[in-house]
Amino acid sequence: MAFLAFLLGLAVGIGIWLWRQSQLKRQIQQLLTALRADSEVSLPAISRLRREIAFATQQQLQLEAELENWQSVVRQAPFGYLRIDEENQLLWCNRQAQKLLNIQKWEPGQTRLLLEVVRSYELDRLVEQTREQQQPCQQDWVFHPTSPDALATGNQVSIALRGYGWPLPDGQVGIFLEDRQVLVELSRVRDRWVSDLAHELRTPLTSISLVAETLQDRLQPPMKQWSNRLLNEVNRLIGLVQDWLDLSQMEANSENSLTCKPLELRGMIQSVWQTLEPIAQQKQLHLTYTGPDALWFEADKSLLYRALLNLFDNSIKYSFPKGEIRVEGKLLPAEDAPDCVQLDIIDAGSGFPESDLPYIFERFYRADPARSRPHSIQDPSIEASSELLHTLPSSSSTSRGTGLGLAIVQKIVLAHGGTIKASNHPETGGAWMQLDLPFRADLERS
Repeated sequence: MAFLAFLLGLAVGIGIWLWRQSQLKRQIQQLLTALRADSEVSLPAISRLRREIAFATQQQLQLEAELENWQSVVRQAPFGYLRIDEENQLLWCNRQAQKLLNIQKWEPGQTRLLLEVVRSYELDRLVEQTREQQQPCQQDWVFHPTSPDALATGNQVSIALRGYGWPLPDGQVGIFLEDRQVLVELSRVRDRWVSDLAHELRTPLTSISLVAETLQDRLQPPMKQWSNRLLNEVNRLIGLVQDWLDLSQMEANSENSLTCKPLELRGMIQSVWQTLEPIAQQKQLHLTYTGPDALWFEADKSLLYRALLNLFDNSIKYSFPKGEIRVEGKLLPAEDAPDCVQLDIIDAGSGFPESDLPYIFERFYRADPARSRPHSIQDPSIEASSELLHTLPSSSSTSRGTGLGLAIVQKIVLAHGGTIKASNHPETGGAWMQLDLPFRADLERS
């Protein structure tokens, strides 16, 4: 009986061993299939497995070396980089990011909330926006570094940054940071230089203008025509200088410098149109307003007057004769719960070339020559009176503008916390300027 039991146990053991070998070969074959589909079938399974493991190990080492190289590049890159996980924890950042964002209490391998490391609402907003939209996003802001030491915080220098958000797997977000402070400083130096030059030019130009006006009364045709042409060009240069000085002053002043008070939209529009009406009558243009009769909002009267003056002057200058300039005012998103006042100005011209629309508000940008040349009466003897020239934008006194009118308008609208957009109206084909200004319900009047 003992011998039979031994044989039975031996048979069971051999069966289990054969079954385990079969299972092991099957698993090896699966591993080989997963590792490389082109493995040689002539080698034994174990040899093939060892070969593939060695090959996979080599590939892993190569990938790790390549990853280390890329990490070294990003670590030493001139741009900042941060990696944030789905819980807004800072996983990793390079040296440039630590320098730009003044990150001090963080070490590689340490995971901390981004808000604890960097106090920046704009950076948090960029991360959330990139994660929500799952597409690259961009944000410009001025970063104000903070420090636990109050005295050290006062010595920190603000820096202009541009951030690019890039969505990563598993809800993570990569942020690239660009230091734009040098560009800002260069822009300030340029503007300061041009502003100083404009100040220096204003006095001699005024003297030349006085001489040209004196010659007008003493010269006879055809010499008088040359004097008139000289005076027009000098007035255009004076207008250019004044426009640049105004633009520089607006950029130097903050929003707190605005003198805002309640204004009624329709009354403001009629006041501006009355100033320009003598020029509009030369082309037989008329203004049509649609919207609420009493629409109140808060703004700086002199600056908004200047903005509307520039916009209406452009509309008149580029409209065809006997046309209509439409002005539409309304509350958005709804009259019962408004957030802003929207003003649409649609002229009776040929509109903007599509290629020029992205650059309409840039300084000194001149659109297509067909748009730059106004559709006005070509008789050179028709000129605005000298008294009116002091109140109109400089572009009204000559066939060519300064190229700063719309830049000034945009600066005024942005200073009020609003937005402005240029496009072509889908129905009329004319230029369509759309302004959105903040609305305050407590200013509404009956």
